[in-house]
Amino acid sequence: MPDKETFIETIREGYSFKGESFKLGAAMLQGKPLTGVDVLLPLRTMNRHGLIAGATGTGKTKTLQVLAEGLSAASVPVMLMDIKGDLSGIATAGASNGKIEERMASIGGTYTPSAFPVELMSISHESGVRIRATVTEFGPILLSKILGLNNTQEGVVSMIFKYCDDQQMPLVDLKDFIKVLQYISNEGKAEIEKEYGKISTTSTGTILRKVIELQQQDADLFFGEPSFEVDDLMRISDDGRGMISILRVMDMQNRPKLFSTFMLSLLAELYGSLPEEGDLDKPKLVLFIDEAHLVFQEATSALLQQIETVIKLIRSKGVGIFFCTQNPQDVPPAVLSQLGLKVQHALRAFTAADRKTIRQAAQNYPETSFYDVDELLTQLGTGEAFVTVLNEKGIPTPLAQTLLLPPASRMDILSEGEILGIIKRSRLSAKYAKTVDSESAYEILTAKLKEAASLQETAPKPTASASRKPEKTTAEKILDNSVTRQIGRTAANIITRSLLGALGLGAKRSAKKKSGWF
Repeated sequence: MPDKETFIETIREGYSFKGESFKLGAAMLQGKPLTGVDVLLPLRTMNRHGLIAGATGTGKTKTLQVLAEGLSAASVPVMLMDIKGDLSGIATAGASNGKIEERMASIGGTYTPSAFPVELMSISHESGVRIRATVTEFGPILLSKILGLNNTQEGVVSMIFKYCDDQQMPLVDLKDFIKVLQYISNEGKAEIEKEYGKISTTSTGTILRKVIELQQQDADLFFGEPSFEVDDLMRISDDGRGMISILRVMDMQNRPKLFSTFMLSLLAELYGSLPEEGDLDKPKLVLFIDEAHLVFQEATSALLQQIETVIKLIRSKGVGIFFCTQNPQDVPPAVLSQLGLKVQHALRAFTAADRKTIRQAAQNYPETSFYDVDELLTQLGTGEAFVTVLNEKGIPTPLAQTLLLPPASRMDILSEGEILGIIKRSRLSAKYAKTVDSESAYEILTAKLKEAASLQETAPKPTASASRKPEKTTAEKILDNSVTRQIGRTAANIITRSLLGALGLGAKRSAKKKSGWF
């Protein structure tokens, strides 16, 4: 039996941080919470990324909600990916009940219902502040990785971007990109090949099919102007709390490619635009990706490599990323190894494969003499989880079975009226509401082709008399006659043989014939 006093001392020492932190819950031993033995999260290492995992119904989403509330209260802006539609309730205060009061008595402290400052956003048909990006902002490399192109096709895409830059033709939406692709395959092929080299129609055809596939997942809603400015994600509300931007993507389960496109675009934009910060006292922005398997399941190997690279490097920009998923194995190992904070809810062992997964999950955590992790992973109750974080020195804290705090905001979805009210009050709604259709590659090339067609129609045509060939003379008719041509060839042969005989070559020919050479 583990020693209780040793356990309490270990947890209090392991979860005591010099900088600012907030409470996640109370540590548990032998299935019972220890009041006052707090499990805290240090803000200083929240940019080291994290994982929230567990089976359906174990409380992952509510844990995500508690983390978002704690960060917002500490003046850290947050962005949430709301896949199931149940995170919008964070904009409204929760309500106390018997279960919440009982839990708070076990954890220690009082329950104070609170609403948090929220912006509702969308990249699809859902209501919210519209987030867009232009094709030009993606760039040829990122767009090629999204489309899953090979090196040859990626070269064609790079050439398209270079041509558009040289001709000052902005690539705003997919309509622009498709128009240029069609132009270089047909009317403009000679012009392009003269300046940039040969283009394979097989490559352009493949690229076009890939773009159409992306369009079928409503990517046209995402590509366009005005493009979203990432600074609008890092705002502080009037009362000093961090804004919580909730991206409403409830329809993304049928559009995983669009979702991964958006996520990679956002991460790349954050990494490219934010300055190097090093280790800050608290992060500048924290992103929570619910149902994270949607980001990875449609990703090509090149796209996964790009995501891994950004995850590794974006920490130095002061940005933390948390993945929320049912199974830790949903996250690629190279990304999983970068996640410093881990909150593991219960896993279910229905099959031999499930038991293997549980053993692998248990090995992801620091060794402990206080718990049989393999066994407890299947026995954790709703709202309970194993927790470990990184301290200021980057060392994992002791593994703690934790009874988690309940969210202070509503643990339910908002009504349609409440959602529309938040959007109406939003300062960003008017800024991004109207689509801007500025002159871009599509309009420029369309005008160019119309002008070429118009010039061709107005060009003077040759008259019938000018185009008619002059009638042949009698002498020309005689010379063109086949009999006349044959007579001419015979006469020419006779003259040639006479000349050869005069030169003394005729006798040799006769000698050769006699000797059997011919």
